[in-house]
Amino acid sequence: MQEIERKFLILDIPDFRDEAFSKTRIVQGYLNSALERTVRVRISGDQGFLTIKGKSSSDGLSRFEWEKEIPVAEAEELLKLCEPGIIEKTRYEIKVGCHIFEADEFAGENDGLLLAEVELHYPQEEIEKPSWLGAEVTGNKKYYNSYLSKFPFKEWTNFNK
Repeated sequence: MQEIERKFLILDIPDFRDEAFSKTRIVQGYLNSALERTVRVRISGDQGFLTIKGKSSSDGLSRFEWEKEIPVAEAEELLKLCEPGIIEKTRYEIKVGCHIFEADEFAGENDGLLLAEVELHYPQEEIEKPSWLGAEVTGNKKYYNSYLSKFPFKEWTNFNK
């Protein structure tokens, strides 16, 4: 299946949390974090997932994605095999117009980073932008979770943020 999404920074204002209809804690790691393909293990709330993603398109908007739900106990065991750099975050789901934004508030080594993603049906699809949405970072690899697992936000200098 092809995934099409745009990614944005979130302005550091509390509004987005107040608009959420769902809040879930996520822990994830990478069995493989190469740019050509990533293999991710995730525990999202009380569910486990194994996800494989292909290389992003040149504009960063789309890539192949395959995901399968697995038992949480298996996900916990697979997390022990992951590359160093586990991602921890709280995901808020927020309905804006006809789209659902997934707003991630990172914790641990990526504490302070706020990112939002919105999935699209086609690349040029128009979206309604909420007031808390900041600069678009679609296609910027340093905001990929696989990159953040190796180069955490806390280690970035202000010049590189």
